[in-house]
Amino acid sequence: MHHPRPDHRLPHAAAAPSGFTLLELVAVLAIIAILALMTLPSLVDTLVRDQVNEALPLADIARKPVAAAWSTAHAFPPDNASVGLPVPDKVVSNLVSALLVQDGAIHMTFGNRAHGQLKGRVLTLRPAAVADAPVVPVAWVCGFAPAPEKMTLYGENRTNVPQRFLPAKCRG
Repeated sequence: MHHPRPDHRLPHAAAAPSGFTLLELVAVLAIIAILALMTLPSLVDTLVRDQVNEALPLADIARKPVAAAWSTAHAFPPDNASVGLPVPDKVVSNLVSALLVQDGAIHMTFGNRAHGQLKGRVLTLRPAAVADAPVVPVAWVCGFAPAPEKMTLYGENRTNVPQRFLPAKCRG
C-alpha cells in the first residue's frame, strides 16, 4: 500500500512580500523633495552673487577718469559728462541698465538680463582717498565695505542690493 507523503506546507500560505510598498516609495520621494527645496535658496543666492561679480567690470570705464580727476584737481567729478561718459542709461551691459557717476561715486543699476532679485537695485562703488595726499592712489570701496584705514570715503552709498547677494568684498 502506498502512503502519500505528508505535506508540511500550509495549503493557503501567502508568499512573503518583496520590494517596497507604494507608501514607502512616496515617503522617500517626499524626503528627497524636501531636501532639494532646502538647497534651492542657496543656489539662487549663488547665481545672483555671480551676476553682481559679472557686472562689476563695467565700472572700470568710470573708475580711471574719476581717479585721474582726484590726482590732478584734488576733487571728484560731479557727473557722467565730466568723465566723458554718456548719460547714465546709455552706459549699459547685459546686467546693468544704467551707470551714474555722482560726486566720484559710481552707482550701477541692475536691469536688462539681471535676475529678478537684482532688477532695479543699485550697487555703489565709492572712491576712498587720503585727503591731504592726492598722490596716493584712489582705492575703491564696494557697497557696504568699510574704508581702508587712514582713507576717507567720498560720495553717497546708494547700495540697496541685499548683503547676501553681495560678494565678500562688498559686505560691511
